[in-house]
Amino acid sequence: MAETWQVEGGVEKIRADKWISRKLPQFSRTHIQKAFRKGLVKVNGGRVAKSAKLKEGDVVEFPEFEIERRDLSPVDLPLHVLFQDEHLLALNKASGMVVHPGAGNHDRTLVHALLFHCPGRLSALGGADRPGIVHRLDRDTSGVMVVAKSDAAHRGLSAAFAARTVGKTYLALVAGVPERLSGTLRKPMGRHPVHRHRMAIRQDGRNARTDWEFVGSIRDRISLLRCDIHTGRTHQIRLHLSDMGHPILGDKVYGYRGLGGDLPVEPARVMLHAWRLELQHPLTKKNLLFVANPPTDFRNLYPETVPED
Repeated sequence: MAETWQVEGGVEKIRADKWISRKLPQFSRTHIQKAFRKGLVKVNGGRVAKSAKLKEGDVVEFPEFEIERRDLSPVDLPLHVLFQDEHLLALNKASGMVVHPGAGNHDRTLVHALLFHCPGRLSALGGADRPGIVHRLDRDTSGVMVVAKSDAAHRGLSAAFAARTVGKTYLALVAGVPERLSGTLRKPMGRHPVHRHRMAIRQDGRNARTDWEFVGSIRDRISLLRCDIHTGRTHQIRLHLSDMGHPILGDKVYGYRGLGGDLPVEPARVMLHAWRLELQHPLTKKNLLFVANPPTDFRNLYPETVPED
């Protein structure tokens, strides 16, 4: 069967792939774009490219089709599991672990570890390279992630992330001390026009909001900030804090240049930690809160007590 919709009034011309992504948040962009490449998506009965612009009254048809599975081999890598049941798994991802296979990372990712720890029990909706993956953290970022073990959980979790009903709190060690104790950063973001691996503040970018709160400082040189994000843009916290004038320790991409002798040891990675993740279980509807304490390298730089749970 296929999903069919009619484009309603009030919608400005928008790319077909972006419009479908909003309608079907449970499917990855890779899955949706593959449907376009196969010529399976139709508008008003005819095949269209993913860049086709939709207008009021168009009838869009998106088919169900089998997701191709890549032969990924399970790898016995250590995982710090915080919670799991038949539908989902929450874990504390170690810094340095890549979430899914990609350029230069083919066989020791989180996905490979999940295939070992959850054989035959991961949702396929994320695509061939991303079984169970609903969201991700950067390689350097440590902390809480949630994984879908069933397709029903994947759909529910994807919808919750898209609707921004998931509470996401990070801890960041930054250079310097903010003049204020808290604030809200609302700066639109998009790809850097020259350096495509970076993000940049752009007026034509996507809306992004980060709430931050000062927790404490050491020698007036290193501050611990608590950051609650209401959007999930790539490198959002890293870019927002850098733009505020307080880059995250170790983040040379976004302006960190070192603190010299003030640090006991220069950080080997971006000092960002996904501390808390709060959501509703997609099947049982129970409210869940997952908390991951900062790892050793984080506490070595900031040995003071982190915020109370």
